[in-house]
Amino acid sequence: MARATSSMSDHETAPRERELALQWTTQLSLTARILAVNIFVLALLAGGIFYLEGFRSRLVETRLEQIARETRLMAAGLDKTLPAERDALLADFVGASGSRLRIYDANGTLIVDSFALAAPSYSLIDPATEPLRKDIARAMDRFVDSLTGTRVPPPVVEQPVSMASNWPEIGRSRTSGRVVSAYRLAPDRTPFISAARALPNSGKALLVTNNARDITRTVRSERLWLGLLFAATLITSVLLSLFLARTIVRPLRRLMTAAVRVRWGRERDVTVPRLPGRNDEIGLLARAISDMTRSLRERIDAGEHFAADVAHELKNPISSLRSSIEALEAIDDPAVRVQLLAIARDDCRRLDRLVTDIAEASRMDAELSRAHFERVDIGSMIDAMVSAREARRTPDHPHIAYARPRKRSTDIMGDDNRLERVFDNLLDNALSFSPPGGVVRVSATRSGDEVIVRVEDDGPGVEAQYRDAIFHRFYSLRPAGETFTRHSGLGLAIVQAIVAGHQGSVSVGDRDDGASGARFEVRLPAADAPSP
Repeated sequence: MARATSSMSDHETAPRERELALQWTTQLSLTARILAVNIFVLALLAGGIFYLEGFRSRLVETRLEQIARETRLMAAGLDKTLPAERDALLADFVGASGSRLRIYDANGTLIVDSFALAAPSYSLIDPATEPLRKDIARAMDRFVDSLTGTRVPPPVVEQPVSMASNWPEIGRSRTSGRVVSAYRLAPDRTPFISAARALPNSGKALLVTNNARDITRTVRSERLWLGLLFAATLITSVLLSLFLARTIVRPLRRLMTAAVRVRWGRERDVTVPRLPGRNDEIGLLARAISDMTRSLRERIDAGEHFAADVAHELKNPISSLRSSIEALEAIDDPAVRVQLLAIARDDCRRLDRLVTDIAEASRMDAELSRAHFERVDIGSMIDAMVSAREARRTPDHPHIAYARPRKRSTDIMGDDNRLERVFDNLLDNALSFSPPGGVVRVSATRSGDEVIVRVEDDGPGVEAQYRDAIFHRFYSLRPAGETFTRHSGLGLAIVQAIVAGHQGSVSVGDRDDGASGARFEVRLPAADAPSP
């Protein structure tokens, strides 16, 4: 059923503002936007690099705290251990911790080195002796450090002759009397951590160092797995994005191409793809555009046919009128001139009726689309129309018999002015075909969710092969003896257009009682019927 189309409301302001707010996204194609969204999600995954950097920092801090505790415990143990037991204690500690212990005297000279008492627990590696993959790993370390803005610690330098002055943490420990730790980088960019503790009452200092390569191995291993995961996800995301873009963009481009061809109108039969294999929104859009295009083409064809029919229908009375006027100039016989003037008047009346009906038929769809439907009692409307016609009826005209329904039982939602035109045309048609003294029977009843109006006449009826054609524009089966100017052939076409605009139907058939005559039946949705 046609509904009223309202003007722009305040409710449309918010969507319009949202469209303006997202206007920048229209500068990108759908493919680019799909890729951008998916890659943005991948960028969040790539943010794991920052997590790994924080993870490494926490590992280094934990190891510094650990070596500080070990240094504190070792210093306390040395203070309580006899000199003869010192070397054994150092060896046990080195074996358990993997660190290197050095003791310097008050002058800063190295007097004890655990590497001289047992096999070295670690050794600083020269990067020049390592394979290419290690160089790549160190390059990646430097790249991540620059990317995350990590402060790079100073390098460790082992002098040929180890002195306390080479280790600033020893001096700070002697000054503060507490354990002081430090973090440096070994030549291969692995963490080198140290802690110093001034031994009380002796002027000596203890230095514990360790090359924590396991931290680097752990971080690089996690980074490798994260990189592989990122690469796999990136490839998968790009492929899925391209697939998604292909399934969305390609059919949209096909629809766009077809729409452009329809717009240009250079090809009469443009096939808009319906994409029957797709049940998603793209498929629904394709079928909606296809149906819209077909409907548009039908309306264009109907408009072209209507224009051709109008030209044809106007041509005959205009030609007759012109012939009559031209003949008036050449004929002096008063009787013939009166006859020609009568023909001219008939042609003028016919033209007037044609122009009026053509104007109404041409604006019918537009007016129905803007109409505001209200509750209309069809029974009361027809009752008023029949009463008015019966009051004007002359004895030689057909009688109208109306079976009045129960009040408000035949309510529908519609435009009362247009509906009056429907039943007015049907009554005119029935009266014109009914013989003098005949009866036109009208009824309005409610059946289920429909209101049914029937108009029956006593005329010759409509043969089966013409029952569809009589609703076409300018098609008319005129009753015998009727003057040519009374009907334009648009009355029933207007009836069908108005009824269709109310989501109803109109048909013609034989009378139920088998007598001669036609029965027109209009079916309209009742006011309280569910909307289709």
